[in-house]
Amino acid sequence: MRYDRDGFRIPPEFVPPRDDFDIPGKPDSARGLWIDPLDGQGGRKSAAPPGRRPASRGKKLTLLAVAAAILVPGLLAPEIIPAIRETVVAWSLEEAARLEGGGDIPGALGAVDRAVAWQADDFRLHCLLGQLRLENRDPEGALAAADRAVGLAPTAPAPHRLRAFANTVLGRPEDALADVQAVVDLNFPGDPEALNLRAYTRALLRRDLPAALDDIEQALGRTGEESPGHLDTRGYILHLLGRDLEAIDDLNRAIDGMQELRRRLMLARRQGDRIDFSQRLRITEHGLAVMHQHRALACRAAGYAEQAKQDFQVAAEKGFDPERGIF
Repeated sequence: MRYDRDGFRIPPEFVPPRDDFDIPGKPDSARGLWIDPLDGQGGRKSAAPPGRRPASRGKKLTLLAVAAAILVPGLLAPEIIPAIRETVVAWSLEEAARLEGGGDIPGALGAVDRAVAWQADDFRLHCLLGQLRLENRDPEGALAAADRAVGLAPTAPAPHRLRAFANTVLGRPEDALADVQAVVDLNFPGDPEALNLRAYTRALLRRDLPAALDDIEQALGRTGEESPGHLDTRGYILHLLGRDLEAIDDLNRAIDGMQELRRRLMLARRQGDRIDFSQRLRITEHGLAVMHQHRALACRAAGYAEQAKQDFQVAAEKGFDPERGIF
């Protein structure tokens, strides 16, 4: 069946003027013609039917270009790129947070990789990428991300912190200690978190334990409160120094404090963002895993075999795994 340019049916016996359909030298696509699949005359060309407009090749190509540009930065005009970059990076980070909160670390890595592809000069993205690589048992990849972040922001503490973690897991004590010292130097004097990092790294590497104890004592004194993380660090150092009963006391308080934080988090989960809740819960569970592991070591050394067995089991259930960078 054939139709004229206004959508009316053309009787089979009607022969249209040549300028309607047969324009010499011009392709059919220039005249808005289409193939009627129900045409009983072998698929002859006719004008578009009512309500159906011919597909615009230019529009299709534009949509394809935009879609490609979302996946491959640099295909659109420079003035459009910043807006697309901001959207893609924000969306990627939100997706990464959701996936990480659900335990899908490889998926989160893919999302952050996409963000880095769009904004490779942001050291914070490389730090996030490195942290996820550590959790994915890829310390070499984490070190590469940390090196890149340090190159982009040599005076920022976060890249050095990440590199210290990676070097600790890789068994490179001198490099790790150099980076934690950089973190201390780049923060304000006496920063409790920087002191805690240096103290805990020294403990993990079994280096300068008396100095490590001094660091954590300063950190606890400066905060004026018993941070569960800081108590855990001191308890672990005391265990390494052979002061296991004191260590157990610190670790008991650290676990109690972290469990209280977890309880408050669970009570507040309906009032906050679900993704943020999932991330905070993972951090809390990781903290408890480390604390139970440390208490197990101290209890075993002190002769409390049954308590040590229970703590080792809880630590394993909560995912303790030093190869994943869980400190």
